[in-house]
Amino acid sequence: MRLETTLNDCRHLRLYRFALFLCLLPACSSEKATDPVLRTVTDELGRSVSLKPRPERIISLAPSITETLFALGLGGRVVGVTSYCDYPPEAKQVEAVGDTLRPGIEKIVALKPDLVIISTSSQLESFVRKLEEVGIPVYISNPRNLEGALKSIEAIGDISGAADRGRELAGSLRARVETIESRVAGRERPSVFLILGSNPLITVGRDAFVTDLLDRAGGRSISSDETADYPQYSLETAVARRPEIIFLQAGEGRIPDGLRQTPAAVAGRIYSLDDELLLRPGPRIVDGLEQMAAKIHPEK
Repeated sequence: MRLETTLNDCRHLRLYRFALFLCLLPACSSEKATDPVLRTVTDELGRSVSLKPRPERIISLAPSITETLFALGLGGRVVGVTSYCDYPPEAKQVEAVGDTLRPGIEKIVALKPDLVIISTSSQLESFVRKLEEVGIPVYISNPRNLEGALKSIEAIGDISGAADRGRELAGSLRARVETIESRVAGRERPSVFLILGSNPLITVGRDAFVTDLLDRAGGRSISSDETADYPQYSLETAVARRPEIIFLQAGEGRIPDGLRQTPAAVAGRIYSLDDELLLRPGPRIVDGLEQMAAKIHPEK
């Protein structure tokens, strides 16, 4: 009888220990879950980047990226920007780490970011390598046209832990683009000369971001056969191609004298456009598209 009691007591003790073990499992699991688990994504140049699922300290090294992060409601996580990042106004309150072409490595490292997002149009490969050598993940954004910019917005939302907001923002912008394209569809496409600089004369080439916008807005670029994105252009060629509309950057004020007898000048169809809207592939790019379409095809 005493032996049986002892055996029962042992069984009860083993059961108690097993139950205690089961009770402790969730605590162990939750403690383990707090450890940072990296995820691997592919950036817009096809590079593999390992980063936290929800980066808390983000540095943006391009104005368009800064605008995107703030538009996604992530401004509170942005700890560093460039000196050119001036929109929205809140971005000016964030610490600047240098300009777009020469960001300061020391400043960036001192801010201890868990993600740096750059634009391939402005940063060098050696700069990326230096950051990665000290364990800072770098995501490269590389939009080449309007749809690429919208996909980049989605990607920035995804890598920042705000995928739903990224898809929602890109979706609303696509809807506006579709409205513009529907409005200008089937209309005559006037020839357009877009001037980005007058001394020397600089315009946009075949694969430039702005050329895609111009096409979607219902225009036809006279320089679309140029292979360089932003080529220096001959005044004689511009005059010979007789543009019906001329776009200037805001603040340019006047066209070169040689263009004063073009159809655009004679008809008074010379317009200024906000270059920040046209040259920054962020959320405001659709504002630029709407402005351009309204000038090319004004509502009757």
